[in-house]
Amino acid sequence: MYDDEDLAEIRESREQWERETVDPTLDAYGERKDRFATVSNLEIDRLYDPTDVADLDYEEDLGNPGEFPFTRGPYPTMYRGRTWTMRQFAGFGSAEDTNERFHYLIEEGQTGLSTAFDMPSLMGLDSDDPMALGEVGKEGVAVDTLRDMEILFDGIDVGEVSTSFTINPSAPVIYAMYLALADQQGVPREEVRGTLQNDMLKEFIAQKEWVIPPEPSLDIVTDTIEFAAAETPKFSPVSISGYHIREAGSTAVQELAFTLADGFAYVEDCLDRGMAVDEFAPQLSFFFNSHNSIFEEVAKFRAARRIYARVMDEWYDAEADESKQLKFHTQTAGQSLTAQQPLNNIVRVTIQALAGVFGGTQSLHTNSYDEALALPSEEAVRVALRTQQIIAEESGAADSVDPLAGSFMVESLTDEVEEEAMEYIETIKEMGDGSVRDGVLTGIEEGYFHREIQESSYEYQERVEDEEEVVVGVNKYVSEEDTSPEVLKVDEEVAEHQRERLAEVKEERDDEAVEAALDDLQDAIDDDENVMPHIITAVKAYATMGEIMDVFEAEYGEYREKIGLA
Repeated sequence: MYDDEDLAEIRESREQWERETVDPTLDAYGERKDRFATVSNLEIDRLYDPTDVADLDYEEDLGNPGEFPFTRGPYPTMYRGRTWTMRQFAGFGSAEDTNERFHYLIEEGQTGLSTAFDMPSLMGLDSDDPMALGEVGKEGVAVDTLRDMEILFDGIDVGEVSTSFTINPSAPVIYAMYLALADQQGVPREEVRGTLQNDMLKEFIAQKEWVIPPEPSLDIVTDTIEFAAAETPKFSPVSISGYHIREAGSTAVQELAFTLADGFAYVEDCLDRGMAVDEFAPQLSFFFNSHNSIFEEVAKFRAARRIYARVMDEWYDAEADESKQLKFHTQTAGQSLTAQQPLNNIVRVTIQALAGVFGGTQSLHTNSYDEALALPSEEAVRVALRTQQIIAEESGAADSVDPLAGSFMVESLTDEVEEEAMEYIETIKEMGDGSVRDGVLTGIEEGYFHREIQESSYEYQERVEDEEEVVVGVNKYVSEEDTSPEVLKVDEEVAEHQRERLAEVKEERDDEAVEAALDDLQDAIDDDENVMPHIITAVKAYATMGEIMDVFEAEYGEYREKIGLA
């Protein structure tokens, strides 16, 4: 973008400025700390200028929005056409409780639903399982059978709303229940819209919710992708998630690299299944964290699109633009929220949300200020949603496409994040002897990802304890005043009510139909058939979440980590 003569003049001017202007100022006043860095510990220079982006090729590296390599956004007009989907996470207690919260959020202007499940549902356990004791409805909604799904979406047309489901080991069962509900409502499956998280690889890397071992888990994810490509083309069957990798303590670069590696692993597994890349890739979606270092986060999102476009084009021979467009959901950083002075979290969330918008996210969840203490109250949820609406309607951030493009700092950081992320991806590929999928599986088994994240998390905590990293209200500007707000509490009667409903369903259903459906599911597993049609048949017979997941666990056994951390 600048010729050699221009760059030489800029370097000379920069050196003169440092000698004549900066050095005397430093001698007189110094700077407030010796080193400036992002949350992920990427060093930030005092000043960026054209010499930092001397190798940037506008057409090759940036291009125009909606065109390869999609650095500036997957769509030509971005938020000038329509704003991102405002998808607030909701789920607690019973299906009735969460249905009421869904209606409240829709009335307040939310444009997409996002469903949180309780721990038993996440782990494929029924509410009457002894392991579910004390957890039913506590951190999300309890869903045992199709009956709960019917109540959860009572009064909501699933043909009119886009719904996200944050669930993983038992994700195919929830997907089946949602499709069964669509069938009940008469909504054609090709019109069903939403996203299933269903990212099992990141579970073994970071979040640690699993039932069966990695390889069969991967097979089932591929079953859902294959089924969705044929039956629900507007529904994303997997949301490849860096969010939980970041929440576990990774850096922004690690979050990006490990997430994209997981995505490429799913691509390779689908290709090995015999699917054409342009048949399924347009339905893949991603899910990223947005943390406090606003420019690092914007750089991460832009680098993500560029890496994905190039790899899908060069490694996997994707031809359709839709197969090269990385589209993603963003959630603000839960681990940045503090129980101390919780109203400060509103400011943190605003900064993080703005980074997601500047970075070109397709949908956004803003955390509630009280989430470090409990499930969010209605007031906190409303403030979180209003934060997005103010950014969209009042700030001007949505008026121009990729507004930070051309910033010497942002472009330099984008290049740096891309380079470091690709080094990780190439390392993972080498671990798999040329296969990213095999490299991810090897990394899981050998504890590679755990060690990388553990080291980064430890280093960050050391910086906090040394006050090199400031956390306002925690290690600086501390207040002894009790600033805790009133928090939402889930009534203990929810669990008993849920168990009673489950008992009623079991009493009323056709047990022979349930047994036949579960037997057919077992046969499908034995015959290497796609399991999704058989799971749908089972949920329509009102088989429970636990009964269906037990079939898989009986076939593959439960998984336990074999590798200790270094």
